[in-house]
Amino acid sequence: MKEITFLVHEAEEGGYYAQASGVGIFAEGETIDELKENIRGGIDCYFDKAENTPVFAHLHFVRDEIMAL
Repeated sequence: MKEITFLVHEAEEGGYYAQASGVGIFAEGETIDELKENIRGGIDCYFDKAENTPVFAHLHFVRDEIMAL
């Protein structure tokens, strides 16, 4: 696995949370930089220096928007 994708959402109480697609990694942070740091930590912990450790992480920002009709 060379790449891993995270769906990133803004938390209602502030900050961000991210869920990896296809593996059980969840991270959160008050800022984008803190979230990225926690994602790196989650990847390191989950893969524990295995051969298939991802090289890239894609952060896909999801934004819910409501519009009046």
